[in-house]
Amino acid sequence: MFKILKFSIIVSLLNISFANSETIKPSVDIRPAKVIKIQLQGLMKNDIPYADQGIEQTWEFAHPSNQRFTGPLSRFKEMIKGESYNMLLNHISHKINEIYTDDKSAVYEVTILDNNKQYFKFRWKVEKFLDSGPLKNCWLTTIVSQPIPLGSST
Repeated sequence: MFKILKFSIIVSLLNISFANSETIKPSVDIRPAKVIKIQLQGLMKNDIPYADQGIEQTWEFAHPSNQRFTGPLSRFKEMIKGESYNMLLNHISHKINEIYTDDKSAVYEVTILDNNKQYFKFRWKVEKFLDSGPLKNCWLTTIVSQPIPLGSST
């Protein structure tokens, strides 16, 4: 009996874990700051439940013009894993501060604490997709600046 109960609990926990890790798709209901939060949460747990899921989640919310510039996805993965952006992968924490917003674009300052306990600051811009199609009126990332090192937390 105990083995069956233990097995049921493990299966339930696995189901919750996988259910919470589904890739979120852009929607007109997702506000600009939430877009960034979704991307950062994915990058924070990049390899859960599978390798590069967080990078793929980030790609989902990249504006098509950004995807053309940084893509295809395989190239985007290499870019994120490269020296300029790898501190975003598996980072410890992040903070999002609004700098500017209107009805078509929003700019945020994002500060992250990476897994080496170093702080970095980014400018993150999202814009409303105004063309027709399934992304119409969805907020999508157009620009992420190069990181600015801010020093150690220790």
